[in-house]
Amino acid sequence: MAVSIRKVTLWRTEVDHRPGALADLLEPLAEAGADLQTVMGYRIPGRRGRAVIEVAPVSNRKVARAAREGGLAPGGAPALLILGDNRPGLANRIARALSERGVNLAFLVAQVVGRRYSAVFGFENEADLDKAADRIRTAVTVRPRG
Repeated sequence: MAVSIRKVTLWRTEVDHRPGALADLLEPLAEAGADLQTVMGYRIPGRRGRAVIEVAPVSNRKVARAAREGGLAPGGAPALLILGDNRPGLANRIARALSERGVNLAFLVAQVVGRRYSAVFGFENEADLDKAADRIRTAVTVRPRG
């Protein structure tokens, strides 16, 4: 099974939590030719009128300029983007592998489309990201006994 695991730099900003905030932020990125693989937006708990938007990748100077002009800056949590073929129990195998290595997640966003999954794992620090990468690769490539 082919799996892709790569480090991504999340670009992040806070915005007013209002209709159109996401569209306003993404428009200049689209005009600059951004091919975003990850877009996350969420309201900040306890701060009803504020939200966070994170995107990746910001892959060239033109897109980086548009991102900066829109208020985005690199600096989200250290993160891995994992793409692969889905199997029952896979999320549990990854979670168990990280637990056994003592890695605590800052966040996880994952979904399955058809037979493929996409997941972004955020970590508290670079050391946890480094510990996690090999464990995740093993968890997603080794078939469980059964």
